[in-house]
Amino acid sequence: MMNKDIATPGRTREILEKYGFSFKKSLGQNFLIDTNILRKIVDFAELSDETGAIEIGPGIGALTEQLARRAKKVVAFEIDQRLLPILEDTLSPYGNIRIIHQDVLKADIHRVISEEFTGMTDIMVVANLPYYVTTPIIMKLLTDRLPIRGMVVMLQKEVADRLAAKPGTKDYGSLSIAVQYYTEAETVMTVPRTVFIPQPNVDSAVIRLIKRKQPPVKVEDEAFFFQVVRASFAQRRKTILNNLVNNLPNGKAMKEQIERVLTETDIDPRRRGETLTMEEFAALSNALRHVL
Repeated sequence: MMNKDIATPGRTREILEKYGFSFKKSLGQNFLIDTNILRKIVDFAELSDETGAIEIGPGIGALTEQLARRAKKVVAFEIDQRLLPILEDTLSPYGNIRIIHQDVLKADIHRVISEEFTGMTDIMVVANLPYYVTTPIIMKLLTDRLPIRGMVVMLQKEVADRLAAKPGTKDYGSLSIAVQYYTEAETVMTVPRTVFIPQPNVDSAVIRLIKRKQPPVKVEDEAFFFQVVRASFAQRRKTILNNLVNNLPNGKAMKEQIERVLTETDIDPRRRGETLTMEEFAALSNALRHVL
């Protein structure tokens, strides 16, 4: 079995040549050719033979195969029709894989989970995400409130740095707060660009996001909380007061009230958004909600 791994350079090239497959830049296709790294990714997901695994962008099945060996069932979303016959061939030894030809951003994942993972209580997303849509995919998986334990995903290192960033760092922004509101985020591994074909221009990282039972802060209005967070980072070099005044609805007309709320919540109006903790953003949005 071991010598049949899809993710070796030789086997990958053989499969690509057999099907005359050419990479589409627009789909961000980079295939991993290092079995050890794939096994580590699966290890980080801590799957059991009772786990349902969701994959996004299986490519020619390199990670899918490793997941199928450990999970009870794998459901993979593939947008590129040209890969369907290849996957049917490469994954033919496994009876516990279902490939869905669909853009995951348009998919009703709740329905897929209830239809495909009947009786399974442990569900993990494990994927080498296409670079060009990493953030929208992660945000959809989090905001759809799916019954998943979490996700282990490979993405551009700079995006992984932003997801796990702490306050006061250059990588910390509205994406960090959104992801850490829903999950505990941890970068578990850096992956060099040399283990892909074609080689991307950047290094990658694997991040593990484990869903929180409840958010770490109490907010009265989630949508408004995220609106305040986004406004605070609209122009990174500007003060929190400037950003809120210029980027919240009615902000300009409410400048004095916004300044007063900042002072009342012990936030210096001259600070920058990147210095505020999630707790401070929660207190700020709860207080602003009553004046705006």
